Amino acid sequence: MKRLENKIAIITGGADGIGKATAIRFAAEGATSIIWDLNEEKGSKLVEEIKAAGGKAAFMKVNTAEYEQVEKAAALVAGQYAGIDILINNAGITRDASLKKMSVEHWQQVIDVNLSGVFYCTKAVSPYMLDKGYGRIITTSSVVALYGNFGQTNYVATKAGVIGMTKTWARELGRKGITANAIAPGFISTEMVALMPENVLASMREKVPLGRLGKPEEIASAFVFLASDEAAYINGAVLSVDGGITI
Repeated sequence: MKRLENKIAIITGGADGIGKATAIRFAAEGATSIIWDLNEEKGSKLVEEIKAAGGKAAFMKVNTAEYEQVEKAAALVAGQYAGIDILINNAGITRDASLKKMSVEHWQQVIDVNLSGVFYCTKAVSPYMLDKGYGRIITTSSVVALYGNFGQTNYVATKAGVIGMTKTWARELGRKGITANAIAPGFISTEMVALMPENVLASMREKVPLGRLGKPEEIASAFVFLASDEAAYINGAVLSVDGGITI
């Protein structure tokens, strides 16, 4: 039996990068991957790819920074699939600048998506998990939440914030059969990262004890584990998947 057989999984930011790899892997493990993203072209193409490989998937254009959209989308998923089992809070953006140069607008944009969006999705989805007495809430944090990063006041604040929310939800929802955990990826070789200059990539690799960048599929494997029954007693944890960079 596959590890996520018949589970209904919402994956935010699921059309690209880590989210895409997770949607593909979840479908391969027997789940129905419900992709929430703003990129309709990439999301629809990914659904076709998953279905061609024999998996189950659907795309919904959702702005996770808008609560009304999130609430409506969650209701549609729960109605169509008779519930929601897994929520992967993965949607995120960056608007990097030093504290001196960071605009209030760029601060707020990142807060809206990376922090408020995670709250909105979890608030909208968790009632359906409570109805079933079962759920897995897993949020993408980052290693920068653990040690900070130059030029990312906004991003670091959100990624540290989701860790705090995760631990709170673990306490509030654990007795209801719902676990809440976070994953803190390190330097991951997404399509966006691959476009960086080679000297920058080399510098990133040098900082990692394993001597390489991570793959989106390796983060997806961590999501599968935390979403599976194998991780049923893991609650409120932050799993660093970073090649040892935080040592």
